[in-house]
Amino acid sequence: MKKNGPRVSMLRREGETVDELLGRRVKIFQKEKGYRFSIDALLLAHFVRVKKGDMIVDLGTGSGVIAIIVAQRKECGKVVAVDIQEGLVDMARRSVMLNDLQEKVNICRGDIRKIETLFKPRSFDVSIFNPPYRKVSSGKLNPDAQKSVARHEIKGTVHDFLKASAYVLRKSGRAYIIYPATRMVELLSSMRTAGVEPKRMRIVHSYNLSRGEFVLVEGVKNGREELEVLPPLIVYSEDDQYTEAMDSIFRDLSDLPKASAE
Repeated sequence: MKKNGPRVSMLRREGETVDELLGRRVKIFQKEKGYRFSIDALLLAHFVRVKKGDMIVDLGTGSGVIAIIVAQRKECGKVVAVDIQEGLVDMARRSVMLNDLQEKVNICRGDIRKIETLFKPRSFDVSIFNPPYRKVSSGKLNPDAQKSVARHEIKGTVHDFLKASAYVLRKSGRAYIIYPATRMVELLSSMRTAGVEPKRMRIVHSYNLSRGEFVLVEGVKNGREELEVLPPLIVYSEDDQYTEAMDSIFRDLSDLPKASAE
């Protein structure tokens, strides 16, 4: 991991790391002690399907890793990423600069629960979100503010994110979500209530015979009924190495055609 160099030194703040991933194609600033993205962000970034010229919004962007990965797809148009936490917005903006994507990605601060103050309706073709997984009443809140907001529904529930998605998406626009498998019923029900019909789904398992951990879902605004359930995704083999399916995902993400700023 290359951490030095004049540009990194200029952009990095005290207490931060710069993490290189996907064959050093993507560089992300993160707190040494604080909120850090995990593999679910990479799985969601890979699950997203992009059409030529798509305008994309990343709701609750956190470190900006999903926005930065998706923006490197040649077909992708502009990406707007939103987060409510000022510290994460600042850090994500510097990661955008480090990846030379200033003309492609715009990071802004805002509350997705007040989405109408941020964007006009029907402004985007694609929405992406990796919402907080835990109810406020579920488990002890982390004393670190960034971690607690990222993990618990303090600043927004899955219903809030779906409502925001329905507002910003054009007709037939697509929403991409990753969520705990234990809350899948709530997610699918909320999608239909919001007018974002579930169309494609894949359940993620840690091991071949373990229970489902996450569910990846693609929804279409005002879509018709019919759900495609993809084969399960197994993360680890019996010897605790990544499976061939996971290696394929990492290869796909590493080989994405470099985006132009046009």
